[in-house]
Order: sequence, then structure tokens, then C-alpha cells
Amino acid sequence: MRPILYALLAVVLIGAGWVGFSVYRGSQNAAFGDPFALVDHNGKEITQADFRAQPSAVFFGFTHCPEVCPTTLFELSGLLKELGDDGKNLRVFFVSVDPERDTPQVLGQYVTSVSDRITGVTGPLEDVEKMLKSYKVYWRKQPTEDGYTMDHTASIYLLSKGGGFEGTIAYQENHDTALQKLRRLANG
Repeated sequence: MRPILYALLAVVLIGAGWVGFSVYRGSQNAAFGDPFALVDHNGKEITQADFRAQPSAVFFGFTHCPEVCPTTLFELSGLLKELGDDGKNLRVFFVSVDPERDTPQVLGQYVTSVSDRITGVTGPLEDVEKMLKSYKVYWRKQPTEDGYTMDHTASIYLLSKGGGFEGTIAYQENHDTALQKLRRLANG
């Protein structure tokens, strides 16, 4: 009788483990972030559907950023060029954490000076802040002698087609590692 009970217990445990693993895998591919409606640098509405239509790399920053943002966008532009046709279905977004200064026109001039593959995203302050919270982005306005600057998350978020969170590329991450992550995202 004991062997039957042990076998039954093993089947139950294996079944529970399989269900748990399936739920875990499903949550890994679940769309990241809440619904939002903002505008791109051309003034066109952009929503979470745009982030989910294709694999996406999303960077959160601002146009008055002295180092992290221009460096990251420049490096990202170079990585996109290296990907060539492997990255043709990859979308790249630059979401402003400073919508008070980053109008669509300002964003347009900023991102197009780096690459025509990067879409600037902004909108009303309340809407942008709601989106940033749902995407677990850190940002904070810091007063300076001549106005303010913004502290912010410095990683690039990688989202699969469908919007699943696939990881990040850290600020100044090893070039080959970053390229490999983008290639895997684009081909996934």
C-alpha cells in the first residue's frame, strides 16, 4: 500500500511542479506595464500596443541629460547598425522622464540627430508619470542652481513581441554582450 501512496504523492508533486513552472513561464512572457496613451516625436498617439507589436528596446531619459542619455542613444544607434537585417523588426523607443521640457518637437530634434530608428515618446506630465510607475522606472527631479536635472533609470528595457519583459542592457554594458542581447531579442 505504501508504494502506491508514494507513487500517488510523486504524481501529485510532479503535477504541482509542472503547473507552477507553467504559470512561472507564462508570467515571464506576460505583457509588461499598464496601458498608456502618449505621443511620439511626430505628435502621433503611441500606446502600449506599439511596444507590443514587435520586439522593442525602451530607454527612459531626457533631452537635457548631460551624459547617460546621449551616450546610451549613440551606443544603441551603433548596435542597431551592427545588427543590420537581423534587427530590422526591432523597435527602439526613448521615453522622456522630463515631459515638461521634452515636447514632441524637442524630442524629434534630439532623437533624429542620433538615429532615424529611435522614436521619442512624451505626453502630459500625469500620463507620463503613470506610465513610468507601471514600467517600474526610477526618476526624480533634482534642483540645480540654474533649474533642475533628472535622476533616472539608466538601463535599456528589452521587451519581446507581445510586451514580455526579456531583461535589460545596463549603462555601458559590454558591447558584445549588448549586441548579443539585442540579436536574441530581435530573433526571438
